[in-house]
Amino acid sequence: MTTQLSAAITSQSLPPPSQSLLTSLTTRSPQPPLPSLIATAKARLLAADLTSSTLIDTTQLHPFPAGTDNAIAKEVRLGHNTHVQVVNIENLSLSRWEQIEELEAVERGEKTRGRQVIRVTDEGEDADTAQRLGSGTVQAGKNATHRLVLQDCKGTRVYAVELKRIEGIGIGKTSIGCKLMLRPGTVAARGTVLLTTENCVLLGGKIDAWHEAWMNGRMARLKEAAGVVNGETATR
Repeated sequence: MTTQLSAAITSQSLPPPSQSLLTSLTTRSPQPPLPSLIATAKARLLAADLTSSTLIDTTQLHPFPAGTDNAIAKEVRLGHNTHVQVVNIENLSLSRWEQIEELEAVERGEKTRGRQVIRVTDEGEDADTAQRLGSGTVQAGKNATHRLVLQDCKGTRVYAVELKRIEGIGIGKTSIGCKLMLRPGTVAARGTVLLTTENCVLLGGKIDAWHEAWMNGRMARLKEAAGVVNGETATR
C-alpha cells in the first residue's frame, strides 16, 4: 500500500511525501481505501511548508538554479521539475484603490457584477482578473496579469509573472502557501520567472497562518499607499 500511495502522489505532481507521512497513513487499522489516503496526503502536503515540513521528502525537491533571482542574468532555465510556494501575489492590472476594493470583497466572501453582489465559490470566475465598470464596481475579466513571489525548498524567493493568463491564479483563488510545480525548461529572465499554462502546474493549497498575515498586512500597505485614513481617501 505504501508503494501504491507514493506512486499515486507522484503521478499528481505533488511534492514528494516523506516516509514518515506514508507510514502514518498506511499503518492505520482498519486500512482506509486508497482514494481516501491519497486525498489525505494531498491535503497535508499542500498545507505544508516546502522549506521545513517533515511531511515532505526534501531530498527529492529541486531548488531554483543559481542565478534565477539575479536581475542582471538575461536568462536562466530550470533543469528539473521544481516545486515552489506562493508568498505574495499582486494584480498588476488594478490600481491600489481597486486592489483594496477587491481584497475587501474577498474578505466578505463576495465579488461584484455590475450592481449585484455575487457570492464567490471555488467554481466561480476568478475574482482577481478584474476591470473597472462605470458603476464603480469590479467585474471579472480575462486580461489581468499577476505578479507572484515564489519560494523554493531552500527559501530562495523569486518574482514570477504570467506571460500567458493562467486560470486559477488570482487574489481570492490563489492563497499564500499555494503550491506550484514548474516544469523543466521554464525561463527566468532578469530575475523573473515567466509563467505559462505549459510550464506551470497549479497544485493549490494554503498555509493558513501565512495567508492570514498576508491579508492583514497587504490591506494595510495598500491603504497607506492609496492615502486611505479611517476608511476614507481624499483622492481616488
